[in-house]
Amino acid sequence: MSAFTNISASEYVIENQFFFCIWDKYPVSPGHLLIISKRETIDFFDLNPTELDSLNQMIILGKELIEVDNQPDGYNIGMNCGGPAGQTIFHFHCHLIPRYIGDMTDPRGGVRHSVQGKGYYKN
Repeated sequence: MSAFTNISASEYVIENQFFFCIWDKYPVSPGHLLIISKRETIDFFDLNPTELDSLNQMIILGKELIEVDNQPDGYNIGMNCGGPAGQTIFHFHCHLIPRYIGDMTDPRGGVRHSVQGKGYYKN
């Protein structure tokens, strides 16, 4: 049983048949949202086709919710799949992270910086 199975429905900010969303307890930016599967499954690759369709809907609904109180300039959508990729809670969750101009000196490369020293490339 994962830490996510103990989250009370009173903490849900939006939900559908397959997922619920909560504000991240350790946000990396204002409005950082977690989309969590109701079915306890390990990661993105274990979601079934119906859940995958539903996930896309939740990402859009999450974006709309974030924008009620925040005005991000961009987004990172992240899923860590497996321990070597940084996953620490083995229950599917997707980070919807609002990004703001100036929140990093040089955000170019975005998620490419997941592996130290590999994010930059020459044109």
